[in-house]
Amino acid sequence: MKRAFRYRFYPTAAQAVQLSRTFGCVRKVYNLALSARTEAWMLRQERVNYNATSAMLTAWKRTDGLAYLNDVSSVPLQQTLRHLQAAFTNFFAGRAGYPRFKSKKRSRRSAEYTASGFRYRDGTLTLAKMAEPLQIAWSRPLPDGAQPSTVTVSQDAAGRWFVSLLCDDVIPAAAVTAAAVGIDAGLDHLLTLSTGEKIANPRHERRDRKRLARAQRDLARQEKGSANRGKARLRVARIHGLAEKMPLAVRSWVCRCGSVHDRDVNAARNILAAGLAVSACGAGVRPQRESSRKRQSATKQETRWVTTGISRPWAEEDVKPLL
Repeated sequence: MKRAFRYRFYPTAAQAVQLSRTFGCVRKVYNLALSARTEAWMLRQERVNYNATSAMLTAWKRTDGLAYLNDVSSVPLQQTLRHLQAAFTNFFAGRAGYPRFKSKKRSRRSAEYTASGFRYRDGTLTLAKMAEPLQIAWSRPLPDGAQPSTVTVSQDAAGRWFVSLLCDDVIPAAAVTAAAVGIDAGLDHLLTLSTGEKIANPRHERRDRKRLARAQRDLARQEKGSANRGKARLRVARIHGLAEKMPLAVRSWVCRCGSVHDRDVNAARNILAAGLAVSACGAGVRPQRESSRKRQSATKQETRWVTTGISRPWAEEDVKPLL
């Protein structure tokens, strides 16, 4: 199976500039291709696919206004065109809405490199157009003999840099056991086991709640688009990025209530709960998504339309592809 291994890294000043430029070029190419595909269909009823946008990219690089696209690796630029193609495929299949343009402020800053765009050798990773390898904090080892197929570099809102390596991995089958335990998530206690054991809720966020509230108030007072607002937004993001106070070297801790907790034991119990949920109902580990505004699942919405005699706001025959 394919498995992603994510690490934090610390780029040099030159690498940070190069990656930031790559993020901007990736966003630019994606928006140009999306605009071209939309315009081709709306004006000429012409469908444009990945091959056509790839040819457009070559032409764009030859123009004076977009010559800067040659300063970054072509691999992430081609990958963003593939991502756009996948977005249209999902749209035509009814699995997603129409692709949106990437925003400089709101969109994720990332770039994906395939095997031709990086070199992984002896535990070092070097990206195309870079002379030095990335300084990666290898918090856990890759599988033995693993060779990444793709590498995704990203930067979060707090300014931290991450690299994700997609590798082939084999997870050994667990031994069959009849032992089981029920786990209930609560408020006073994080977890309550059917054995009677209770896991305290550490409530890590309370330590930074005042700082976060103060930083958010300061952000709300700043004028939109100003440099001060950008600095205030970064302060808020950095406070959010602190759910990592406990270093990995700390394997156990004493709660305020006096209980001693082992983080590995807690992790094992969480894994057990997820595994039993899968075996019990056959569902995936991840919960089904619901509407964040109406708090109703798609099934409930469908039932409401049927019981009230209201037709659905769409029909499959009414959904016509724009491209």
